[in-house]
Amino acid sequence: MATLFLPCAAGVEALLQDEVLRVTGLAAEAGRGGVWVEGDERAAMQLNLESRLAQRVLWPLAEAPYRDEHDLYDLARRVPWEQWMTPAQTLRVDMVAMRSPLTSLNFTALRIKDAVCDHLREVAGARPSVDTRHPDLPITLFVGPDHAMLYADTSGDALFKRGWREDTGEAPLKETLAAAMLAAAGWQGRAEDGPLFDPCCGAGTIAIEAAQMACGIAPGSLRRFAFERQRPFQAHLAAWRDMQRAAKSRVHAPAVPVFAGDVSFRLTDYATRNAERAGVAAAIDFKTADALQRPPPAACGTLMLNPPYGERIAPKGQGSQTSREGFEGGGSSAEFFSALAAHWKRQYPGWTAWLLSPDMKLPTLMRLKESRRVPLWNGGIECRLFRFDMLRGAGPGGRLA
Repeated sequence: MATLFLPCAAGVEALLQDEVLRVTGLAAEAGRGGVWVEGDERAAMQLNLESRLAQRVLWPLAEAPYRDEHDLYDLARRVPWEQWMTPAQTLRVDMVAMRSPLTSLNFTALRIKDAVCDHLREVAGARPSVDTRHPDLPITLFVGPDHAMLYADTSGDALFKRGWREDTGEAPLKETLAAAMLAAAGWQGRAEDGPLFDPCCGAGTIAIEAAQMACGIAPGSLRRFAFERQRPFQAHLAAWRDMQRAAKSRVHAPAVPVFAGDVSFRLTDYATRNAERAGVAAAIDFKTADALQRPPPAACGTLMLNPPYGERIAPKGQGSQTSREGFEGGGSSAEFFSALAAHWKRQYPGWTAWLLSPDMKLPTLMRLKESRRVPLWNGGIECRLFRFDMLRGAGPGGRLA
């Protein structure tokens, strides 16, 4: 058993805590930027396969107070690296620092690499190589003001890389953030959740995450993981194959419909191709249409969108605008959101709308009253996920919450 650490985007910790319990049956402890859970190799494999919210699954190796790079080298030298890799395999060292006194993170990462190589040369007679792209053993070092923790990264590529995204628009939404939006809304792809509709789908991330949930598809079912090459997991690979087969056997027809579209033919085409690779093309009804004119695809349901700006605001047939405008202020963004709210008031009574935005004044811009605002971070951008309840019979400018 080990205290696994699952980092996540700020604001997602409590959602990830619930997901870990649902996936593994294990109680997790939420902290800043992630959760900790006591688990074994099987739990680590299961979380890599099933977690939609975690960024990685990290296995603890060593921790200690430190003052400088020499202390960190000594910390890494104490790890029995021969239990994790052979000299014929490759490694990479990643650094995460918060209020650290270290003057050079690159030099510190180099010292950790030296410690691994020196240890393996001492016990096995040879040094491993570095692979910055696809290492067999990615190593993560967290350093605070005076304490350091060293982890083996069992995931490899970050978990938002599901294995299906090849076509992207501008500033694509990460899959983990799309999943966090759905989790915050309580939408799990069940029949009782009702239809989901993203009228500004871009490359399709929200709709594809939703469709995979509606079909019971594990988010990690299309990709490989670093743990498959790491020595502690070699005795568990048969169980891993059984886990993969069990996940595949759970796939079913969508329990609830998912609708999506965009004003841009190019982006709708990207989204369709991504959905094909994700195995959910038949589970999503894509349509190229203006969000300001598209009628509701069902009597009621959930609208979920990362609102567009720039070229995706322009109606079909008008000139393409490639700049990415901000949400603050007027211009086409203000006009778009005002018109979108008016369209929803007329056409979408009974629906619940969730919009992700960095503009804290978005409800005022839309002349709507939000019923919830959930803090979420899109990379380094602080956002809010706003909920608007479209009440039947609400007039223009009325309170829709």
